Amino acid sequence: MPAPQVLQPVLKMKVDELFLYWLSESSTQELLKDCLRKVESGEATEFSDGHGINSSILERSTSPVLAEKGSAAERTSSPFSATSSPLSALPSGSSGSPRVGPSVRVPRRSVSAKKVKKEEPITPALSESIPKFYFPRGRPQANLNIDNLISKIEKIFSEFPNERATIEDMGKVAKACECPLYWKGPLFYAAGGERTGFVSVHKFVAMWRKVLQTCHDDASKFLHLLAKPGCNYLEQEDFRQFLMDVVNSHPGLAFLKEASGFHNRYVNTVRCLFARYFICNFFFWEQNVALLEEEEDVNHLTEYFSYEHFYVIYCKFWELDTDHDLFIDQRDLARHNDHAISLRMIERIFSGTVTRDRKVKKQGRLSYEDFVWFLISEEDKKTETSIEYWFRCMDLDGDGVLSMYELQYFYEEQCQRLEAMPVEPLPFEDCLCQMLDLVRPEVPGKITLRDLKRCKLSHIFFDTFFNIEKYLEHEQKDPFSVLRDGETEGQEYSDWERYAAEEYDTLVEEEMANEQYADGYGNALDPIDEHVSNELDLRSNKRHFFEIPNPHCNLDLDDYEYEDDFE
Repeated sequence: MPAPQVLQPVLKMKVDELFLYWLSESSTQELLKDCLRKVESGEATEFSDGHGINSSILERSTSPVLAEKGSAAERTSSPFSATSSPLSALPSGSSGSPRVGPSVRVPRRSVSAKKVKKEEPITPALSESIPKFYFPRGRPQANLNIDNLISKIEKIFSEFPNERATIEDMGKVAKACECPLYWKGPLFYAAGGERTGFVSVHKFVAMWRKVLQTCHDDASKFLHLLAKPGCNYLEQEDFRQFLMDVVNSHPGLAFLKEASGFHNRYVNTVRCLFARYFICNFFFWEQNVALLEEEEDVNHLTEYFSYEHFYVIYCKFWELDTDHDLFIDQRDLARHNDHAISLRMIERIFSGTVTRDRKVKKQGRLSYEDFVWFLISEEDKKTETSIEYWFRCMDLDGDGVLSMYELQYFYEEQCQRLEAMPVEPLPFEDCLCQMLDLVRPEVPGKITLRDLKRCKLSHIFFDTFFNIEKYLEHEQKDPFSVLRDGETEGQEYSDWERYAAEEYDTLVEEEMANEQYADGYGNALDPIDEHVSNELDLRSNKRHFFEIPNPHCNLDLDDYEYEDDFE
């Protein structure tokens, strides 16, 4: 049983109790009435101890309070009786004090009457010497001339008919606002252009003046333009209008105009990438938005806007989605990468641990957006977002710690699959020792998310417990090369970028070979290929996902240059 708590007196409550007790005495009330009568009549009152009350009178009125509670006769006895209180036997603490008997408690009054030195308040001069250091919406610019910027904007609007700007005109307005070109969509919709199809100069100036007065850096301005009214945060859906404007106006995505059905797929993919990187790395994301204006090939912007990355993700999803309803179940996902991922991990993914759609969880299916998170986390386990993804999957009880039981739960299936190959698996005890040496947790025997983020070889840790192919690949590598792979600071390409580049090259080769087969004699051998897909308008039912718009579909394989940096 826990040790009982020691009761501690509360001084204020005791003082209040004694004061009320003293105030209820008849002698105290007579004293107060007498003092009040003297004050009203203008008579002089006695001052002997600084309180306006004669000490002898005060002693007479307070002696019952100071005396120990006894019988009623004892409380009403003479205040000068030595037997009225056993406290009179205690020393007063001052040998030279003229007071004796029950007056020994009187010094308590004198202590409270002493002037206690109060803490002096901070003067305005001292508080003003500490500069403001927290600016949630950016540090205000001292030399910003809002009226001058507004005059430039009004001058631009004067060039448009009726001083009204359409979405096509907003590029000039964005430049007048000193913003990147592709802010034109958010500027247009924030000023109410979606309702009327145009923006008047008065509405836009009023909107932009408010933004300049309340938001003082690009991050807060962009958030204000995209967020819903009254919200100080962004959701995935808030990026849709901005991304659709990029798709419709960027020259590097002009080939998508002929396949409008893929606009939403591309936008959804980029939105998922925003959700992974936007909040924790806004400065780098902002640079990518600014580079959209300078870079004609979106594939060079590999973090967010690369169409090649979208092409790889969507083709991988289409291969698994056998019924092409844009949802996959556990059996579909288990076929990813030749059944490399363990079934126990597949079950954890579908348990709702890392999925967002509750309806999909109940139906036991995975949406395309959730597959984007899965694929990038699977192919690049070195990022913090991927580490968080897989840690949540392995943390069965959700206590924030990977216990030995949880590690053994996932490793058991790995051992069974290794024995079926046949490969002799490492005993769990030995594997556990290796993983603990690899991660080096702060608390022995307990692996936390912080430990894995600090570890540079977290991808090896995860692959050991649920990815049989990559586990064997790590086992066959030279230990020194594994250590070099753990160093991510000096890498030019991430693991995801390397994977996407290799897969894209493979898909391009297969697409070219498929087209040559169809042009030569495919139709004569397989008349079923003449069937037109309702969604993609394609010839082949077997390989129709390769008909996704490809900017490099006219390349000659003999002239195609392959990257050697990814090997």
